[in-house]
Amino acid sequence: MEEIQKNIEAILFAAELPIKIDELLSYLNKDTETPYTEEEVEGILQVITEKYNNDLFPFEIGKTGGGYQFLTKPIYHEAVSAFLNRNTVKRLTTAALESLAIIAYKQPVTKSIIETIRGVNADYTIQKLMEKELVEVAGRSEEPGKPLLYRTTQQFLDYFGINSLDELPKLKEFEELQNQIGEKENIENTHRTDDIAQQN
Repeated sequence: MEEIQKNIEAILFAAELPIKIDELLSYLNKDTETPYTEEEVEGILQVITEKYNNDLFPFEIGKTGGGYQFLTKPIYHEAVSAFLNRNTVKRLTTAALESLAIIAYKQPVTKSIIETIRGVNADYTIQKLMEKELVEVAGRSEEPGKPLLYRTTQQFLDYFGINSLDELPKLKEFEELQNQIGEKENIENTHRTDDIAQQN
């Protein structure tokens, strides 16, 4: 088991993208008579994760994008970023975030729907999102003209540090937050009205 653990560590270290459990199972069970189970692999990954939680290591095993990957610990992000001479976080523009949110919640979705919701042309924004590999073509719609359909990618999950689209905030949560903010503003307005009345 120790040798298997070392092999998995080496795979995670060499991989550029998060490695999923089913990918590890496919590799481990390729030439074995007694197949490893998902629970066994998860147990090994837990042991590796705990190993690198030690303060001796500047990196850790993170679960992101639906898989596992070696990640620099947050405390060292600034040093690594400075050495690589780039920003710690590649920020998206407001336009890109708006279009990306529409695609994430309505996917697969056509460009015309994105443009209808945002009220502006989305050609440039979609192109940039595809260049960043956050969005990809998901086929063609059955609508007249068969326009392209867009969806988010595995890179999208990794970029935002989530494992599946199910982890996206529910739209209902935004509505509740908006209502709470509105109620708070009404209370503040009432207080201001009372103050003015008292002054008069």
